[in-house]
Amino acid sequence: MPRRDARCPMADMVTVERLRELKRKHPDAKVVSYVNTNADLKAESYICCTSSNAQHVVDSVLSHSVIFVPDENLSHFVSRTSKKKIIPWRGFCHVHQRIQADEIRRVKRLYPDALLLVHPECVPEVVETADEVLSTGGMVRYARESDATKFIVATEEGLLHRLRRENPGKEFVSAGMPRICSSMKRITLRDVYQALRTEQFEVKVDEHILERARFALRRMMQVSRPAQLRGTALQETISRGATPSSAGNGRA
Repeated sequence: MPRRDARCPMADMVTVERLRELKRKHPDAKVVSYVNTNADLKAESYICCTSSNAQHVVDSVLSHSVIFVPDENLSHFVSRTSKKKIIPWRGFCHVHQRIQADEIRRVKRLYPDALLLVHPECVPEVVETADEVLSTGGMVRYARESDATKFIVATEEGLLHRLRRENPGKEFVSAGMPRICSSMKRITLRDVYQALRTEQFEVKVDEHILERARFALRRMMQVSRPAQLRGTALQETISRGATPSSAGNGRA
C-alpha cells in the first residue's frame, strides 16, 4: 500500500464477526459484497459486485434473500427494481452521504439545461432527482457519448477533473459543495513512487482467505459474461481450484 492510513472508511464499517451474526439470523440469504470491501469480507461472501453491475449480480443469485454489504444506499437503489428481499448493511460512503437534495435543487436552478448524473451510493432523495444514475465509469462513458454539453455531477470531486480533461468541449459542475474523499487524497505521487521503489507496506493475506475471496470475485466475473458462456466459465473457475466447498459450501 502506498500509505497505511489510506483506508476506505466504508469498507471498515463492516466486520467479519458482525457479518457472521447477520448470516446466522438469515441462514437462507446469500451475501453480496461490494468490491469496496476488505478481503476477509469477500471470503464471507457468495459473490461480489460493482456499482455498475450490482443490479445484475443481485438478480443472478439463486436465493430469495440477499444480504448486501456494506453500502445501504446502493442496496436501496438495487431494491427499487429487484424482486429479491434485500437485507441491507447500515454502511455508507461518507462522501456520497453528504451530497444533499437541497444542494442539488440549488445547482439545478443555476444550470436548468444541464443533465444531472448521480452515483448510486448517494442517498435515495438525491438519486430520485437524477437524469441518470451511473457508476463513475458509467459517468465517463455517458459524458463522452452524450450529445449534451452541460452536466451536474454528484460524486467524489476528483472525477470532475477527468471529465473536463477528456471532454474539453463540455461543461461539468459539482452538485453542491465539493465532496472530497480525504483517504484517497492522502496518497501522493511520491507515496506511489516509494511503494514501487522500496515495496514498502506490503499487504499479506492468509491463503485460505484469498482463495475464498477469489471465488466470490470469480462468481461475479462469471455471471457478468454472456449467458451462453456462463456454464463453461463456472466449470473453468472450479477447475482452477476454487470449489464451492472452499467458499463455505455455498452458504456464504
